[in-house]
Amino acid sequence: MTASPWLVPITTLRRSIGARREEHRVGPVGELRVADSVVGADAIAEAVATLDSVDGGIQVSAIVTAPWTGECRRCLNAVGGDLRCEVREMYRPRRGDEGLGDSDDDTYRLQPDHLDLQPLVRDALLLELPMAPLCREDCLGLCPTCGADRNEGGCTGVTSNRDPGCDALYDTDLHPGDAPGGATT
Repeated sequence: MTASPWLVPITTLRRSIGARREEHRVGPVGELRVADSVVGADAIAEAVATLDSVDGGIQVSAIVTAPWTGECRRCLNAVGGDLRCEVREMYRPRRGDEGLGDSDDDTYRLQPDHLDLQPLVRDALLLELPMAPLCREDCLGLCPTCGADRNEGGCTGVTSNRDPGCDALYDTDLHPGDAPGGATT
C-alpha cells in the first residue's frame, strides 16, 4: 500500500517554535459533491502550504486548487473550471495524543509525527464548490415554452404566455357588462 501524498512528517518542525516549512502536495481527495457541482473521484487536487510551528500545534496556510464540473442552473449546459481556495487552519494534538492537547473540535488533528492535509483540502474544496453555477453571468437560460436554449438564438415555441383556455378573457371586442359566450348578466 502506498503512503498518502497528504501526510506530512512534522517531527523536526515541532522541535522549534517559530520554525517554518513549505510543502507542495498533489493527489486525489475522492469525490466531492455539492448539489450538481462535483470534484470527480479521479480529479487531482493540489495544495501549496506553509507550515508554522506555534505554541500548541502547527498553523497551516495553504492555497488549494482542483478541477470541478457541474451544470448551469439556467441553461443546463456543462460548466466547470478550477477551484482556488485560500485557507489558514490550526492542527493541534487531541487528549491522549502525547498526553497533552485539548478536545478542540475546531482544529485539525495533529499526530505526534505527522499531520494529514487531506481533511483540510477536502473541507476547503467543499466550501468553495458552487451550489448553483452559471455558465456566464448573463445566461438567458431555457425557454419555458419550448425548452430551447435562449443563448443560442430565438425561441421556436409559442411566444405568448397566454393560456388558450382563457382566450375569452382577452377578447377585446367585449364591452363592459358583456359576458363571454353571448350570455348577459
